[in-house]
Amino acid sequence: MKKRFIAGAVCPACQKQDTLRWWKENDIEIVECVECQHTDRRVPQSVEQSEHLAKDKKQQVIGIFKPE
Repeated sequence: MKKRFIAGAVCPACQKQDTLRWWKENDIEIVECVECQHTDRRVPQSVEQSEHLAKDKKQQVIGIFKPE
């Protein structure tokens, strides 16, 4: 998997610029700061709109199964 730096981006935790790298793992976008190791994960919109993630039934998504 190829990790790419996000030019000009500022880490929300340590406020340092040009320290964030981005990559996709099992269709989940991951952004990580190489300075303070702050991590942010984003699932695809199709998963965010899923009935399993409705506000009254909030569940944690660990990964997305894709049969091959």
